[in-house]
Amino acid sequence: MIVLEAFYRMEDLKYLYFVVFIMLYMLILFANAIVIFVIIINKVLHNPMNYFLCNLAVNGIYGGTALLPPLLGTLMSPSHEVSLACCKAQVYFLHTYSMIEFTILSVMCYDRYVAICYPLQYHSIMTITKVYKLIAFSWGYPLVAFVMFFSLTLRLTICQNRLGRVYCLNFYLFKMSCVNTYIENILGLIFVVANSFPQLAMTFYSYRHILKICFTATKESKIKALKTCSPHLFAIMNYSVGCFFEIVQSRFDTSYLSFETQMFMSLYFLIFPPILNPVIYGLSVQALRDNIFRLCGSGNKLLPLK
Repeated sequence: MIVLEAFYRMEDLKYLYFVVFIMLYMLILFANAIVIFVIIINKVLHNPMNYFLCNLAVNGIYGGTALLPPLLGTLMSPSHEVSLACCKAQVYFLHTYSMIEFTILSVMCYDRYVAICYPLQYHSIMTITKVYKLIAFSWGYPLVAFVMFFSLTLRLTICQNRLGRVYCLNFYLFKMSCVNTYIENILGLIFVVANSFPQLAMTFYSYRHILKICFTATKESKIKALKTCSPHLFAIMNYSVGCFFEIVQSRFDTSYLSFETQMFMSLYFLIFPPILNPVIYGLSVQALRDNIFRLCGSGNKLLPLK
């Protein structure tokens, strides 16, 4: 059994934490389900960008479910323990959530590149077959690729059973193992960097060409391009902030920070992107915003939405 020690520091206010976390989980489910439902039932929204957004919302539910229900159960448990098997399963789910999020965002970046740089050829380039292939890549690549790295974790023997977090991460399982894992940590770091290269390359390549087009475009075209890319840029920044917080907290000593600050930093990339992404796109994309408002204000008249 693995003892998640951070829960002991939440003991005095555990019922308040329970209410906050269950409300956050309900918010993640509701916000993302609304986006998925509106896109599915409204044929006007059946375009490549919204298909990718729908998958981003599904991944938000996937990540929130991998974190919050186990967190709520462990919070209310007297011992605050989880089995090693459950801990390893959560490691796989949380890391693949993060990788899928990054991959979908990079695919959405490519979609914006095609829309801005090749507007007349957009529909001939972004065919429905290509969209399905990109969606399959967004999910299949992270789910399979992480297994290669995760296989190193599965063969480790764990000698410590105390973890100072509210959830399990691969880095901490390495630190809790019995053997010197320096070489495997280096190999793991190399794998993570190599695994992120396709997404980074796609993102930088796309925005490099978008900026190149914007420098030579008219003022009106620049404003249109900025309006088109701004939701995606906000989503990338939101994801990047969460990753930065997680890297800082896992690689550096943050014991001088308050417990609440440490909690906020550790949970940011797992809670805030699934909540903020539907808000960012729901408010920024007019067609989606109009249909969401119509749905919320339509009472029992859910169908059809135009």
